[in-house]
Amino acid sequence: MRPRAVVGSGTKTGPVRLYQSTSTGDATLHVTVTGCGGFLGSEIVRQLIERGDQVTGISRGEYPDLVKRGMKHCRGDLRDAEFVKASVRDCDSVIHTAAVAGVWGPWQHFYSINKLATDHVLAACRANRIPQCVFTSSPSVTFDGEHQRGVSETVPYASRWLCHYPHTKALAEQAVLDAHDPEQLATLALRPHLIWGEEDPHILPRILDRARSGRLRIVGDGSNVVDTVHVVNAAAAHLDAVDALAKTPEKSGGKAYFIAQDEPVNCWDWIRDICSLGHVSPPQKRISYAAAYRIGGILETAYRISGRKKEPPMTRFVAAQLARDHYFCMASAKENLGFHVRLRMDEGLDRLGKAWKQRG
Repeated sequence: MRPRAVVGSGTKTGPVRLYQSTSTGDATLHVTVTGCGGFLGSEIVRQLIERGDQVTGISRGEYPDLVKRGMKHCRGDLRDAEFVKASVRDCDSVIHTAAVAGVWGPWQHFYSINKLATDHVLAACRANRIPQCVFTSSPSVTFDGEHQRGVSETVPYASRWLCHYPHTKALAEQAVLDAHDPEQLATLALRPHLIWGEEDPHILPRILDRARSGRLRIVGDGSNVVDTVHVVNAAAAHLDAVDALAKTPEKSGGKAYFIAQDEPVNCWDWIRDICSLGHVSPPQKRISYAAAYRIGGILETAYRISGRKKEPPMTRFVAAQLARDHYFCMASAKENLGFHVRLRMDEGLDRLGKAWKQRG
């Protein structure tokens, strides 16, 4: 076994904070990462490789840049149980990030990728005697449209579902936590909230696109407070989880953990900062939460009846996310996983601005 390096993030804008395992000594791990080419998955792969671990990545697409860094790649579909069993093997840990996100689409699409694929990963871990599995979940598994103010992991799963994504992620998370056995397969789930960063293909482009076209409106009174997490911190939390499961599976395993910047921000102030960095005028027009929620429900019904596949311009879930408080207690992640923020909010925004400026 070779010594583990002390390294920083492998994002294109260079290293940020030092990352070093504090739980597994100098042993090199072999970690399999599903969804290795995704925004979060690719950052996890880079951080694992840079600290000296061996990585096998699983995805449906090709990612030659990660292979050049040293990742072994298995290309295939996690909905294929035989492929998963043949690919998820001979490793110390699995980080299962692969999922389909979004607020619109058929139930079966979300269920097959989020829940069924997770069942296949767990089955492969058991069959191939892999000792641990870290699952990427979402705080939305507890969100039913009401305010969430400093809530801990003791808050129950949502009692009603505003879209299929959080519902299927909750089913998958439950399966992962139910599978926990410190002697056979130690598991836990992480719930990173609103992941963003320089290479973000989801949240930030969506904000800028809607603001640029004038379709982004302040929902509610504009005072709601939210948690976010930079991708560097979200990825580092997964490495922390791997190390914690290896050292203290009884303490850290079988639980879900909220992961965030630990710096709750006013949602619309943060959006204004993003718009400023993107040289786009921030939203000025407002709509009440009640009106946005009502319009979202009407559009969902109309789109569903007409069979339209495109996402409606407003949904009930989006209205609630834009108007409600949702920030979380980080005590469990800090105590059980040793998680700490590597990149502060101001540092992340500074990196974002520089990256966008370089791109023109």
